[in-house]
Amino acid sequence: MSPVQPSPSPSPQSLSVVILAAGLGSRMRSQLPKVLHRLAGKPLLNHVLDRAEELNAQQRLVVIGHQADLLQSHLKNDSVDIVLQQPQLGTGHALTLALQHIPQDCQSVLVVYGDVPLLQLNTLQTLVTLCEGKHVALLTQLVDDPQGYGRILRDENNRVMGIREHKDASASELAIKEINTGIMALPRSRLQGWLTALTTNNAQGEYYLTDVIALAQQSGCTIHTCHPQYDWEALGVNSQQQLAELERHYQAHVALTLQKEGVAISDPHRFDVRGKLHCGQDVYIDVGCIFEGQVTLEDGVRVGPYCVLKDCTVSQNTEIHAFTHIDGAVIGAHNRIGPYARLRLGTITHEAVHIGNFVETKKTTLGNSSKANHLAYLGDSTVGARVNIGAGTITCNYDGVNKHQTVIEDDVFIGSDTQLVAPVTVAKGSTIGAGSTIVTSTPPGELTLSRSKQVSISRWRRPLPKKD
Repeated sequence: MSPVQPSPSPSPQSLSVVILAAGLGSRMRSQLPKVLHRLAGKPLLNHVLDRAEELNAQQRLVVIGHQADLLQSHLKNDSVDIVLQQPQLGTGHALTLALQHIPQDCQSVLVVYGDVPLLQLNTLQTLVTLCEGKHVALLTQLVDDPQGYGRILRDENNRVMGIREHKDASASELAIKEINTGIMALPRSRLQGWLTALTTNNAQGEYYLTDVIALAQQSGCTIHTCHPQYDWEALGVNSQQQLAELERHYQAHVALTLQKEGVAISDPHRFDVRGKLHCGQDVYIDVGCIFEGQVTLEDGVRVGPYCVLKDCTVSQNTEIHAFTHIDGAVIGAHNRIGPYARLRLGTITHEAVHIGNFVETKKTTLGNSSKANHLAYLGDSTVGARVNIGAGTITCNYDGVNKHQTVIEDDVFIGSDTQLVAPVTVAKGSTIGAGSTIVTSTPPGELTLSRSKQVSISRWRRPLPKKD
């Protein structure tokens, strides 16, 4: 995706969101652009893009600079406009470039940052509402340690007069505890004049977007401020340590939200959601669990410690025991799964199914009350109701080129250490003797087994070790 060109006849817009993402991120010590590092399983930049979409913004612009090719590739399938900032001459310069692509009849411009992923929708909505397309709205914060942040300058009437960057601040200004988060909403109709008046007369030799605030005040524009709902919302990521800290803020907030909805979480400090987790009533989640993609836990589900659940639904009153991995499966009601089970894509279980330790399934359906309690592999299979799968049983579904189907009908008993060589059908009511290799379909209601004759050699002696 190439940088956009200014539109000669822009369509009506009410809100444009500009995401500044041109920085190098050298403190991350990584070849990956900072805004593409992941938080809760998703790139930082995508968290910000999602908030912009939730605001119903008619335009999302991303200003890129360092590693522009990689960021363009990442954004190629998103409905965003890309603005290239080369060279990087400051945040004021970045917004000046972005402004060329924002329609004249846009009301408000919201400026956010690609490395500030935890901003909440309510906070951003408040900023846009305060702006109204004619005022300036700043997101500020009171902090105990304002080191490194720009300070909010107010007059004796508490009106905002400007922002002083930390490197340019006097001793008295450095004592101010109210800091600029960098997040602001601005009227599109007045931005051009303010940005044109910016200079590089500062310690960094850059065009500071924060200088727009003093220009707005001097021009008689009302400047509103608001604080984020949570202290951690406006925190940015500049290092791997900060990324880890924000991860825990995010996960703690998700855990608290679920707890308020009635979910019992054993330890919110050992809990990770990397997508969306939907829970019914009386759900219990033990320590160390990870939920990825879209996961639904219905009423009464219990998830044991250190399980990983991805893109799956677990029906009511099912127990998932420790160290179980479920990916792309639909689990029925009153099941008992695990410990140490792995249910892969396409697995469907019906009611009262038991899948035990070290059992793996893939593209397999198990009917009501069927059991595979130990050490089995079921792939590309349809298993009926009330079937017992013995320990060590495998479906041999792959011939080296193609996958083949195994059908196990209702009320089948399969003895331990059995190989079912697909394509094959085990008919209703069949019993398969332990240690059998089944290569053809079985008749219903009969015992089928295949074993070589057992032989004992009376004079055989175990070999002795060789002497040196």
